Amino acid sequence: MSISRSNEILVVGLGSPIMKDDAVGLRVSQNIEDMRLDNVDAQQEAIGGLDILPVISGYKMAIIVDAIMSQDYGPGSVIIFDPEDFESTVADVPAHDVNLATAMKIGRELHPETMPDTVRFVAIEVEDIQTMSETMSPSVEAAVQSAVDAVLHLISEYQKSK
Repeated sequence: MSISRSNEILVVGLGSPIMKDDAVGLRVSQNIEDMRLDNVDAQQEAIGGLDILPVISGYKMAIIVDAIMSQDYGPGSVIIFDPEDFESTVADVPAHDVNLATAMKIGRELHPETMPDTVRFVAIEVEDIQTMSETMSPSVEAAVQSAVDAVLHLISEYQKSK
């Protein structure tokens, strides 16, 4: 079951456009899409868990951009993660509770031939994903360009390694 994509790289922004800072992944991905980069697709998705698998399937590289609330970093911090960074969060849970790390593990076990060879996560530490608002917190708004730059850096690194 191989899915053929016209481009090698996918940037997928996750989040909700109406839940304050949760929109940051969508905004970063939209900025990448607006650049119309060669060999790069960009999508904005309000999904989670196993629903990510058909979205990234068939690409050589996937960059997933999302908000995090770890409280380990200041709001607006941009952090790049590898799937291995989440190994400790892989769990046996009902399908609707699957986190991204568990979804990636399941995808690699069930369909290794269609999963991306390279997956990276660009996470933006946020302040508020509970409030209904189409306006992000100032610290998160200010981080959008840094997150875009992080995505562009990952794309450039990947293209140089080929």
